[in-house]
Amino acid sequence: MDPVTPAALLRASPLPPLEARILLTHVLGWRHTQLITRSDEALDGTVVERYRALEARRVAGEPVAQLVGAREFFGLDFEVTPDVLIPRPETELLVETALAAMEDISRPRVLDLGTGTGAIAVAIASMRPDAQVWALDRSADALAVATRNAACLLDAKRPGGAVVLQPSDWYGSLDAALRFNVIVSNPPYIASDDPHLSEGDLRFEPRGALTDEADGLSAIRKIVAGASTRLAANGVLWIEHGYDQAEAVRGLLTAQRFAQVRSEQDLAGIERISGGRWPG
Repeated sequence: MDPVTPAALLRASPLPPLEARILLTHVLGWRHTQLITRSDEALDGTVVERYRALEARRVAGEPVAQLVGAREFFGLDFEVTPDVLIPRPETELLVETALAAMEDISRPRVLDLGTGTGAIAVAIASMRPDAQVWALDRSADALAVATRNAACLLDAKRPGGAVVLQPSDWYGSLDAALRFNVIVSNPPYIASDDPHLSEGDLRFEPRGALTDEADGLSAIRKIVAGASTRLAANGVLWIEHGYDQAEAVRGLLTAQRFAQVRSEQDLAGIERISGGRWPG
C-alpha cells in the first residue's frame, strides 16, 4: 500500500479545501506553508486516523472552530469550546466602532454584556491598554473560557488592569456606582422560531447565546432600557443585531432618549450594529 501523504489526504477530502487544510495543519502541528513544502511526506497512521476522525465530524456538521478549539478574531487567536458562541468576522465592526467612540478619552471605562469567549472585551483591551474593561456573562462555563482567553492574550501589566470578568444577568451584578464611557453587546438576537437555529454551525453552539427564546429583541430591550443608568454623560451604547432588526433597535434607542442614533453596515452592506449617545 502506498504511504498516505498530506497531498493525498487533501485530494481525497470531501471538505472544502480551506477547511481540510485547517484540520490537517491542526492535527500535524504544522504551518500552512508546510503542507506545500512537505506535501509528499509519508504520515504516521495514528496521525491519519486523527485527521479522518475530525474530517468525519466536520462532514457531520461540527464547526471547524470547535474541532480545532480556536478561532481568530481581531488578529487574536481565541479559545473556542461548545460552551461559547464562535467569534465571527462581522462582530469586528462592533469592536472598531467602540474603539472609535473612545478615541479621545483617557482611561475609558468599557462594559461588554454577554461576553462569551471574551472576544469583544479582550480585543478592545488589547487595542486600548489604558482602558478599564468589564465583561459579564450569566454562563459560568463561558466565563471560564473568557478568563483563559484574557489571561493568554493580554499583557498582565497593562495600564488599565486586568479585565474584570464576573457572572451577571445583564447589568444585575454591577456595582451601582459604576458608570461607563462605552457599553457594547452581542446579545442573543435570533427569534426562537428562526429556522437557522437548526442549520449549519448554529446547531452546535449554545442556544442561549443565539436566541432569547422570544422575538429576538427581548435581550436588546433590557440592554437599552438599563443603559441610561450605567452610562457616563456622553457615553455610547452599541449593540449587534440581526440583519433585519436595525430599524427596530434604532426605535428602542430613540424611545429611551438616546441622541445621535444610527446604524453601521458590515462589509456585506448589512446594517449589523446600532447605537447612540447618552446625553446624561
